Amino acid sequence: MTTCASAQNNVVASPIQAPVDIDLASEPSDPSEQLQRHALIAEAAFKIAEQRGFAPGHELDDWLAGEREVDQHLSATEH
Repeated sequence: MTTCASAQNNVVASPIQAPVDIDLASEPSDPSEQLQRHALIAEAAFKIAEQRGFAPGHELDDWLAGEREVDQHLSATEH
């Protein structure tokens, strides 16, 4: 019986590490609030990407900037 060499060379990707400053407490517990926050972040990230001409390679940066923008707005309206 022969074995395939590629089956013996399994490559395991390292897990993705989240940024250290993630504040999970900012994530709403209500599913409808989570969906609303997600939609607001997506809209903000789209506008940010649009402003820089949708150049590829900055999607995560756009999302994180949108997330910061939305979270700042939401925390300002809570107080």
